[in-house]
Amino acid sequence: MSCQSEKCGNHAAMEIDFTKTPVTELYGRNCFSNTVMRERLPKNIYKEIAAVQNGEKELTLEVAEIVAASMREWAIAKGATHYTHLFQPLTGLTAEKHESFVAPTGDGKMMMEFSGRALIKGESDASSLPSGGLRATFEARGYTAWDVTSPAFLKSDPTGTTLCIPTAFISYYGQALDQKVPLLKSVEALSKQALRVLRALGDTATKRVTSFLGPEQEYFLIDKEFYDKRPDIMLTGRTVFGALPAKGQEMEDHYYGAIKERVAAFMREVNTELWKVGIPAKTQHNEVAPNQFEIVPVYSNSTQAADDNQFIMETIHNVARRHGMEGLFHEKPFAGVNGSGKHNNWSMGTTDGTNLFEPGASPECNVRFLLFVAAVIEAIDRYALLLRSSTACAGNEHRLGANEAPPAIISIFFGGPLTEIFDNIAKGNGAGKSSSKEKIKIGVSSLPAVSRDVSDRNRTSPFAFTGNKFEFRMVGASESVAPPTTCFNVAVAQVLKEFADKLESSSQKAENLNDAVYAVIRESYSKHRRVVFNGNGYTDEWVREAERRGLPNVKNTVDALAVLTHNETVSVFETHGVLSREELESRYHIYLEKYSKQINIEAGVTVEMARRQIFPAVSAYAASLARDAVALAAIGAVNAPQEERAKKIAALCSELCEKTALLETILNETHDIGDTFAEASSYSEHVRPAMSAVRSCADALEKLVSKEAWPFPGYEELLFKL
Repeated sequence: MSCQSEKCGNHAAMEIDFTKTPVTELYGRNCFSNTVMRERLPKNIYKEIAAVQNGEKELTLEVAEIVAASMREWAIAKGATHYTHLFQPLTGLTAEKHESFVAPTGDGKMMMEFSGRALIKGESDASSLPSGGLRATFEARGYTAWDVTSPAFLKSDPTGTTLCIPTAFISYYGQALDQKVPLLKSVEALSKQALRVLRALGDTATKRVTSFLGPEQEYFLIDKEFYDKRPDIMLTGRTVFGALPAKGQEMEDHYYGAIKERVAAFMREVNTELWKVGIPAKTQHNEVAPNQFEIVPVYSNSTQAADDNQFIMETIHNVARRHGMEGLFHEKPFAGVNGSGKHNNWSMGTTDGTNLFEPGASPECNVRFLLFVAAVIEAIDRYALLLRSSTACAGNEHRLGANEAPPAIISIFFGGPLTEIFDNIAKGNGAGKSSSKEKIKIGVSSLPAVSRDVSDRNRTSPFAFTGNKFEFRMVGASESVAPPTTCFNVAVAQVLKEFADKLESSSQKAENLNDAVYAVIRESYSKHRRVVFNGNGYTDEWVREAERRGLPNVKNTVDALAVLTHNETVSVFETHGVLSREELESRYHIYLEKYSKQINIEAGVTVEMARRQIFPAVSAYAASLARDAVALAAIGAVNAPQEERAKKIAALCSELCEKTALLETILNETHDIGDTFAEASSYSEHVRPAMSAVRSCADALEKLVSKEAWPFPGYEELLFKL
């Protein structure tokens, strides 16, 4: 590949010439994919690996030894000197410990070595990673285990090239300490119950069902120069201060607008890095807020999608720096403009490539489609609190329900045609007739008629059916896609289990199978149709309507996480062998502690910036105004507006000092609480409002102080200068 470098900050940005290295040659060249394994491994070994991937066999050491040898040769030929077991601990980030291939031979020389044991199993110090009480601090051993379903790949940086092996992370006694283990188990549970339903419908060919995921990743870019001058963004990922500029996003001119050259060059390099490791980056565009963007890959199985999404975020961060920018993934980095989320497009499919949510030309006649959709409706209603908890984090509290993201109320959108079909079934009138074949005639001869999808889109719905998949829009931009996908898989698996129980025990004859299926759909939908809402989820009317329907509206993280310890949650996770009570309780404590630590850091930064930057700068500015006033008075001149401005600044300065002191007092009192839940509650109920009070004073001062005197870049620079 031909590259040309230009300096951006301290890094080199790549200019890719795709005329010399086509994407078809570039794609996947740093990925040890199934295609590569098929080419490099003996046929019988590749078949063994494929069987392991499909859940038909367990991996043996003998097979691993042959795969490891091939993987080592492939990686070393491409310049790799180290390998790492890449895993996803409960920090929300990825973790890696690098080991070299170097092995001394005893005669002053060395050889490059990588065994099957090293491929299958790694050991990590688990004492410094979150365990939520599952392990004492002195109990340090943790294991990483190769996830055969997600391909190994090469990652290069200025220090060299490393072979990255996606793995799961467990404790000495086998408890899950990561996001991958429960996700893999939830996929197995979903497959097991979906197969039971398919068998009841007469499908004897399908061997496996899996969940697929296509996460849409939103993020902001800001200039590195401004980032370095904002301690709040550097330490917390968001601005704790910042007055809105004269222009925000109200003109709606950024959304889908022409991409600036600097950003386009960045995106081009991001795509290149992703394509090289086989991540199918597909869509990119400007998002709603200024300097906000989105990237979307093609669907893949949910476990690989979770790994890919972590790498996408890492790549955006690294490439942005090479272009003199910073990528921000906080759910609400800038108050007053849209925040960022992940839209998790979730579906279920069989081994032969059949999408179980594909409605077909006549969805009203597609019994399998209707049955699986009914299972999703029931799962969303019954496990609304669990699904809400999977999106709970400090950043998302700023975003949900803020006229940019779904409210904290869990509901599902279908649109008119599908809702009518299910309403007809509930009434016992049959499914009726779908309007899915309709064409939209534009009325211009040069434009073709456009086929109308079976459902519209609804930006305000947490769950929306968008043609052949469900879009879960509540997930935060900075968070792993694994927990919400795990929860959704488990919830749907439980409903499918109950559907299968009913269908298997039905005394109906084969020719009346449809009657039995419609009876299940009718009973389920009639009980859970309250969760279907096709209107505007942003309105106050919907909040009142949702309350009337009995739908939960959990607005803060602390309350949302409580469901992880409920008996019903424990029961469904243990029923499907995904997480034990002990593991769920550990996650509850980990997530609460993470929330508290995040707010604590934000509050500390608020105090520091108010006292050490804003107050000194504003005081100096006020003093200059006072000197000007004295000088004017000495010559008999009067400047009433300036005097009034000086008075406002003085009053706000005094208020800023008082509220900063109060925030620090509340913060110290919260530190002394001790109990995990009570401490998190105090951060939510007391610390955050105190932070907002400090911010309101500071933001008012920013509007009164000259730009030159303000101690750090404002929103105008952060949002409009790239």
